[in-house]
Amino acid sequence: MAFVNDDSAEGSAQEKDTPLNPAAPDLYTVHDTSEAATRNVWRMREDLWEYLSYTADKVGTGLAAEAEEHLHREMLQVLKRLDLVEGYWAHPGLAAVEELRQLIEERDFAALAEAVEAIKHYRRRTPEGSPNAFADGAGDRGGQRQEGRPRFEVLLVDDCSPEDGAVFVQDMFRQRRPQDPFIYDINIVPSFEDAIAALLLNGDIQACVIRPGFQTRSRRPLEGDMREFVARNSPQDLDPGRPIQRILKLAEKIAELRPALDLYLVAGVSIEKLGGSLTSHFSRIFLRADSLELHLSILQGVNARYETPFFTAIQNHSRRPGGVFHALPVSRGGSVSSSKWIKDMEEFYGLNLLLAETSATSGGLDSLLDPHGSIREAQRLAARAFGARQTFFVTNGTSTANKIVHQAMVAPGDVVLVDRNCHKSHHYALLLAGAKVAYLEAYSLNGFSLYGGVPLRRIKQMLLDYRRAGRLDEVKMLALTNCTFDGIVYDVERVMEECLAIKPDLVFLWDEAWFAFAGFHPIYRRRTAMAASQALERKFRDPSVREQHQAQAAELFDPATGEPCDDELWLETRLVPDPAKARIRVYSTQSTHKTLTSLRQGSMIHVYDQDFAGLSEEAFREAYMTHTSTSPNYQILASLDVGRRQAELEGCELVHKQADLAASIAEAIEHHPLLKKYFRILNTLELVPAEYRKTDSPTPMLDGLSRMAEAWQNDEFVVDPSRLTMYIGATGVDGDTFRHRYLMDEHGIQVNKTSRNSVLFMTNIGTSRSSVAYLIEVLVKLAESFEAATAALSPRALAAHRAHIARLTQGAPPLPDFSSFAAKFRSDAVLPDGCLRTAFFETYTPDSCDYLTESAVRERLLRGQEVTSAAFVTPYPPGFPVLVPGQLITSNILDFMAALGTREVHGYDREHGYRVLRTAGLPVEP
Repeated sequence: MAFVNDDSAEGSAQEKDTPLNPAAPDLYTVHDTSEAATRNVWRMREDLWEYLSYTADKVGTGLAAEAEEHLHREMLQVLKRLDLVEGYWAHPGLAAVEELRQLIEERDFAALAEAVEAIKHYRRRTPEGSPNAFADGAGDRGGQRQEGRPRFEVLLVDDCSPEDGAVFVQDMFRQRRPQDPFIYDINIVPSFEDAIAALLLNGDIQACVIRPGFQTRSRRPLEGDMREFVARNSPQDLDPGRPIQRILKLAEKIAELRPALDLYLVAGVSIEKLGGSLTSHFSRIFLRADSLELHLSILQGVNARYETPFFTAIQNHSRRPGGVFHALPVSRGGSVSSSKWIKDMEEFYGLNLLLAETSATSGGLDSLLDPHGSIREAQRLAARAFGARQTFFVTNGTSTANKIVHQAMVAPGDVVLVDRNCHKSHHYALLLAGAKVAYLEAYSLNGFSLYGGVPLRRIKQMLLDYRRAGRLDEVKMLALTNCTFDGIVYDVERVMEECLAIKPDLVFLWDEAWFAFAGFHPIYRRRTAMAASQALERKFRDPSVREQHQAQAAELFDPATGEPCDDELWLETRLVPDPAKARIRVYSTQSTHKTLTSLRQGSMIHVYDQDFAGLSEEAFREAYMTHTSTSPNYQILASLDVGRRQAELEGCELVHKQADLAASIAEAIEHHPLLKKYFRILNTLELVPAEYRKTDSPTPMLDGLSRMAEAWQNDEFVVDPSRLTMYIGATGVDGDTFRHRYLMDEHGIQVNKTSRNSVLFMTNIGTSRSSVAYLIEVLVKLAESFEAATAALSPRALAAHRAHIARLTQGAPPLPDFSSFAAKFRSDAVLPDGCLRTAFFETYTPDSCDYLTESAVRERLLRGQEVTSAAFVTPYPPGFPVLVPGQLITSNILDFMAALGTREVHGYDREHGYRVLRTAGLPVEP
């Protein structure tokens, strides 16, 4: 069992290697690998309960005595394992485990089968008066059935006696009423460490009640990884005689791990004094006798997250009778329901979709462009959920969200530092804004044809270059992608902190299109833009930071002249900004529809800008008006509202499962003898060079959450474990062919991205264990087909096949860096920025452009002439330009494009070649 120490469970050595079902060992074996301990408890627990359901149906049905005895022992073994897990759940919980144990020992198999079935479908009522902990409606007034209402758990942290705990539970259950919108169960843990474990493992917990009597250390045996994670998140110096200190520490840790939870304190005396010192940490403070108020507060707190103002408004609108005398014939199904020819639209989409179609001018609903009602409230709730100061809904994707932020923040002539490999929407936005663009280079992984992230040292060097040239005041914004398409994640807080030490008013735009889910997991969260902004704001309020800055400034500036010291010292030092000058101005754009629940093109802009009201609000409003349709899709807006509700209430659990399922795919490929012959999941050591890591775990997620937390705390770059870059070079099939022919066409498996020798798989909050099993099944079938095809090749064909594999796995052309802008589009000869807008609009002049084939471009380069791109050339996916208007084309870029093998390349004409400016022909400068 993954949760128990090797020396803490009686008989564990014998039990470890015993399959739970000899007839189907692969299906029912619960693997006891410590690497998977923390992350896959949910899968293990599901399997244990499923196995009990399986065996409960088998025993007592006339099996041979030996077989029945074997199943009897197996069930008791499973219950031993559940003893170590169920304490972190109220349902079914340890009481249910003990009751099942008694039934098994009494060999009352009929009652056992009934009890297991009740647990499996625990919303079904058990007989009235049953003491079962898993009985739905236990303690409800009037014996009312409690069907159809969402159910959650409340965690009570208190080292109380069983009798005292039972009194608390019964007092709370007596407050239940049929009209309550939700049902909750109560789980009691005795210590700080047990609370951390429960909050990490149990996604059903929606509220936490603390009483002062809890202990610090857990008395439960915890497996190594869980023990390390809990220790990492538990204080080591708590004074037993200072309960306020312990309460505050626990409250702070809960807010860090699960910030969406409601937190309540139940104290015995002096709550008036406690209220003054603890108000910011707790939703409310109660006396022990205030069961009704606590009950109502818990329900109200969950309901505040459950509310979906705009989704509710649009539902209400669809139910009202009315007449349509404006544009939008489809509204209320008018042009569809009465049609003889398109009735199938209503049959397919349903009448509700048509009834909900409306316009902001119809009344009763809010306007996206001028929200004052339900949309405004929905955006406020989203800001709370994502940790932003303001949030804005976008109904035409993050491409538009990026354009809004760029236009709002950047004026013509402002310098923007931007990752050259960012999504094309940034390049187009900077073109429209008239910015001077200085491209930053990410580290490259040439063997896999992948880019990583932009190292912090390069960002600092660019800022220092502008400072040395006297142009730092022109630099307005830094735009980076977090996380990248391939799952490379920045240390966002450190990047912003060190950049602000050089330029205190720098604006940050973090494109988190593929990272919207990250704010709802305790490890992921710290590397999101909004969480990092909150952390910096707290840090800058700490007086010690000012002292650190002053001490560092004495080393970084010449005391005689006040001028900065050598750049190398600045590059090697972890910089501390001046908290009196640094302003936190951060924008994050997220594709809710990509990684959370939303209809297609549903996105959000999250703002954490301390100067928004004074400097940016009006410009942002105009930019929002510029790029937002006056006829937004209200169904997209409603789905954003619902997606936020889901993320707040079950995001932690769903994201944890998402990452775990990805890890299970990696494990399957690594351990299957045929799969690992043809496929390999690239690990952290391959995707993040050693110079950007302090940890050395190849797969931190597989090593447990403690290892993952260590890497995400300390490394400059980490890899999102839900992104799996599968190296396929050994198959002899390029990535594009593998994606379209083998995955999509033959098996219906969709993937987002390929490189010449890799395929990117992504799990998400909707990924199921069945879909993971199907993917593994497909990969096995493909590996078998490759094996058979290779075995059937003639010697000559085999040699050709091996040569093709060599071309995919060796000697790939290096990924091209940004060459430079042509001289006429650059600001000066020293710094790299250039004006995309000038180059782009030069192409509007008649006869300004030519088309040149690859060979024609190479001929000009051999003659020493410059060739300047007139267009964006963008392989898709991933959607970042290899060339931009005004950029010099080089032989390295041509080599890369020739080897790319991507079917869809925007801006490149396969017949005529590259579109270039006729200003080419100038000699190349030495």
